[in-house]
Amino acid sequence: MSAVAVRVAGENLLLLPEKAIYWPAEKMLIIADIHFGKAAAFRALGVPVPRGTTSENLAGLDALVAQHGAQRVVFLGDFLHARAAHASSTQLAMLAWRQRHPDLQLMLVRGNHDLHAGDPAAALGIELVDEPHQVGPFAFCHHPDVETPGYVLAGHVHPVYVLATRFDALRLPCFVVGQDRMILPSFGSFTGGHAVKPEPGDNIYVTSGDAVHSVR
Repeated sequence: MSAVAVRVAGENLLLLPEKAIYWPAEKMLIIADIHFGKAAAFRALGVPVPRGTTSENLAGLDALVAQHGAQRVVFLGDFLHARAAHASSTQLAMLAWRQRHPDLQLMLVRGNHDLHAGDPAAALGIELVDEPHQVGPFAFCHHPDVETPGYVLAGHVHPVYVLATRFDALRLPCFVVGQDRMILPSFGSFTGGHAVKPEPGDNIYVTSGDAVHSVR
């Protein structure tokens, strides 16, 4: 896996192919829009969608924590997709994951879906905060347009960038790195994406799943 190092707000951050950020100085993983229980919410409405997305998301977290030796994980909103995410199977999977990582510090910056879904179970031991939440030079947010003096790290948009030729087009999750804010791709499986048009001063880094590439 090939990450890309960027320096923003005086800090070095690693943009990871797995659609997350690692902040080495704080041993912190930063993740946006994991949307636990989204597939379950669709199935509750009678929409036939695949099972196993919760396990896939948790396995992804396991791999990143092990690879980087992370001690803290910050979720930039939309931890739970809807009230259906409180279903016993989803909750049991998350609690089993938590028991494997009892010393890992977890923080959730509440997003719009969290307000509807409700807070995660207290047994998960997640610190709950509202946006903007300042840590060092960074303002941890869910929405990228929050006014704050810190450098904003946010999600919400599920950004993808379209790479096109005359014959084909490819939509890849991307990091949008601007002068005052960075928008992270959605970490969760089965979450879709929104094609973004860079604003002046934005740099775009796409991830193929194996490597991160600068395309603008």
